[in-house]
Amino acid sequence: MSARDYSRAAYACDPHQTKGRRFDEPAPGNRSEFQRDRDRIIHANSFRRLAYKTQVFVNHEGDWFRTRLTHTLEVAQIARVIARSLGLDEDLTEAIALAHDLGHTPFGHAGQDELNRCMKALAPDSGGFEHNLQSLRVVDELEERYPGFNGLNLCFETREGILKHCSLANARQLGDVGARFMDRTEPSLEAQLANLADEIAYNNHDIDDGLRSGLITLSQMREVPIFGRHFHQVTKDWPDLPEHRAVAETIRQMINTLIMDVTQTTLSRLETAQPKSADDVRHSPPMVAFSDDMRSQANELKAFLLRDLYRHYQVARMTNKARRIVRRLFEVFVDEPALLPPNYQRTNRAHQPRAVADYIAAMTDRYAIIEHRRVFKMDETF
Repeated sequence: MSARDYSRAAYACDPHQTKGRRFDEPAPGNRSEFQRDRDRIIHANSFRRLAYKTQVFVNHEGDWFRTRLTHTLEVAQIARVIARSLGLDEDLTEAIALAHDLGHTPFGHAGQDELNRCMKALAPDSGGFEHNLQSLRVVDELEERYPGFNGLNLCFETREGILKHCSLANARQLGDVGARFMDRTEPSLEAQLANLADEIAYNNHDIDDGLRSGLITLSQMREVPIFGRHFHQVTKDWPDLPEHRAVAETIRQMINTLIMDVTQTTLSRLETAQPKSADDVRHSPPMVAFSDDMRSQANELKAFLLRDLYRHYQVARMTNKARRIVRRLFEVFVDEPALLPPNYQRTNRAHQPRAVADYIAAMTDRYAIIEHRRVFKMDETF
């Protein structure tokens, strides 16, 4: 198959042959089943809240830094471009990309890690907290928009793509969408693609935010092979280009290089495997991938960002504050459920930790800070 053939391939998910929704609904009249999923995600409360949740930097630290929402839109754009080149269903790919972070906590991975620690310590039978599982929980249970069911009632294929990884213990409780983790089969190509597009987006755009913040420098980045090679070419082609524009062009070219590599590598794997249907894909080895050389370069970039940006002492100071906010809120709400909004109070105390986790995970950075202040800080009006 040519990368220029934009029609849906036989191995793509077909919206006319979806494995269905949890609750039966009439077919949509003027759009496909996967288009309806995408539209429901965009209109969800949890999607709007992504605008005020941390990607790397806490939301109020600067208007120019990326948030979970801008990151999500960038993932969807990259995923859709590749989906078209591979002949996949673009609407399903986009729906998965738009929903992949709906369950993310405030304060990014620091918030997620601390909420996981809290759940394991105070509710050891809960299975902890993981944002992929929470994203599925959001679309299956927590969104309240429709009269006939909780959640968004998305298609199996969309739900499958949201759940990127899962423990066997959790998978056993998830029914059809958890079966592949026990059967050791693969998700759809659309799901595989959304996952890799996430990596492309956050690696490259975190460079941009890191340089803007001053926490990493251009001289450091030039020592990272994939960046250094592209930056050298940009400055050779445009020697008088201002630095900020040279960085922007470098990142643009890096993203294009990664997209082209994924596209060609995946097409080659598909040509070898010759899957005739989406179900064939599920019983084949992973198909959507970088070449070995590009995977090595991408891993070098990830290692640099982990060491020099995500573990920078100024980021560590922010994440330390974030963890303390999450932990204190969790502990006080579990101990004193009457402090929670009524719809998060549970008569069965065994269920209270999960309800508290739902409440905290739904918070934006700003709301978590304000709620912490309300609960713990006395003022003259007390």
